[in-house]
Amino acid sequence: MNFILYSDVNDSSISQSLGRPEYSYYFVLKAYRPVLESLGRVHVVTSVDEVDPLYRQLLAGGEASVFLSFTPPQNTPTGLECPTLCVVAWEFDSIPDETWDNDPRQDWTQMLARQGRVITLSSHTARAIRRAMGEDFPVLVLPTPLWENFAAIREQHDSAPINPGATLAIKGCIFDSRTLNLCADDLLPKPLTAEQLAEIEALRPPPLTLKRRLVIARHYLHLWRRNAAGQDGEPRVMFLHHWYWEGLRDLFSDKAHAWLERRLPTIAAPHAVPVAEPPPLELPDTSGVVETSVDGVVYVTVFNPKDGRKNWHQLITAFCWAFRETPDATLVLKITQSDLASYYSELMTLLAQLSPFACRVLVMHGYLDDAQYARLYEAASFYVNASRCEGLCLPLMEFMSSGKPVIAPDHTAMEDYIDDSVAFVVKASEELTIWPQDTRIIYRTLRYRPDWGSLKSAYENSYRMARTQPQDYRRMSTAAVERMHAYCAFAPVQQRMADFFALTPRATDATPVTDNASC
Repeated sequence: MNFILYSDVNDSSISQSLGRPEYSYYFVLKAYRPVLESLGRVHVVTSVDEVDPLYRQLLAGGEASVFLSFTPPQNTPTGLECPTLCVVAWEFDSIPDETWDNDPRQDWTQMLARQGRVITLSSHTARAIRRAMGEDFPVLVLPTPLWENFAAIREQHDSAPINPGATLAIKGCIFDSRTLNLCADDLLPKPLTAEQLAEIEALRPPPLTLKRRLVIARHYLHLWRRNAAGQDGEPRVMFLHHWYWEGLRDLFSDKAHAWLERRLPTIAAPHAVPVAEPPPLELPDTSGVVETSVDGVVYVTVFNPKDGRKNWHQLITAFCWAFRETPDATLVLKITQSDLASYYSELMTLLAQLSPFACRVLVMHGYLDDAQYARLYEAASFYVNASRCEGLCLPLMEFMSSGKPVIAPDHTAMEDYIDDSVAFVVKASEELTIWPQDTRIIYRTLRYRPDWGSLKSAYENSYRMARTQPQDYRRMSTAAVERMHAYCAFAPVQQRMADFFALTPRATDATPVTDNASC
């Protein structure tokens, strides 16, 4: 069997794709590849146009093929000769079963019916598909096999509740709440000084005397005449518009102005005021490697601030309120968004609003190589997830595979591997939402609303365990490793894939996938 693989993001474009919705599919493809190579030959294409020529070439040699598209169904190619199915990461309780924008591809039931089967990353997604397609529709639930990738960390590092001291490094920049001089008062508008008020008064235009009104009228009448042929690119009526607003508007009462606006809407319409551009942000250099040290009880989370699922405002606020007077609690935010300006002001405003607090918040922006990521895994006491919904959540699985207990809800994809033996479970309730690609913005599906109080309690209870119950911490750490072994080790994933395609696995070693993603 030949497996032809495709993702919108590939090795050459991944560095420019940080934060894109398709970003996670790339890592799923890379994680599946060793499993597929143990079942047949793998061919990774960079363009859909390569699929059918390759399929025909292999077919001429008597070899069967299947095309696996690591894309959402609406982006999966149709009309190919090669048998096609897509690999779907999905986090809502229903799949799109309607058409919008005159695009039938938006109806996933039509797209999946063409393919006849599908691969998903979670039981939650499988249930959503079967509700729409029927209980007999072939669905393979296949998490990414990553347990073996963390063997070295498990062998070389014993997970401990209290970090005695560790150095973190990143190519980018680090923001530390203890050096930012955060103050909520800085967010309030400051009263103008006497000098500023005097400057504003000096810039105020003089009153409109009769002479000034005649000068304005003459100026715009001259422009109106000169533009009789329409050569200046501005409609002639706009000169009358400017004359009215600059020379006459203050002579009319609001009632008279309203009367003119009804009869001369082009002239008397409100004058557009240009919006002043905010001054550019002074952002730090991100081209070099920077370091910091952490110790105590260290919480880590990995997310993209532009991903609305991640609920990161509550994740931060609950931490800062739980540990307002706890200086040895640290929250490390590893950001998977390449554009620092896109979230910098929002994040810093939130931290300023929460100040003062004794706990520490570290923001790591930039690229972590494998060795630097290993340091982050080892430095953590706990991993934190407070998402509204998840298609799989690779970082959560990675830290659990490293032996880290977690704080997380047990909804959507996380229900497959989260319970109170491996996590401080955050309560959550259902809420209405939209399919993210639905341009109509119609509420058609459900996600979850994590309980802020439950999240704050989870922080407090986990800290108490770290400080006073090290045996319970080690037990939870061991349970996390065992859970991930049963859930996403190479052998069980390989067997599920082999059964789905009716193939016999070849003896092979799992090839580690060392890239990291927020999925």
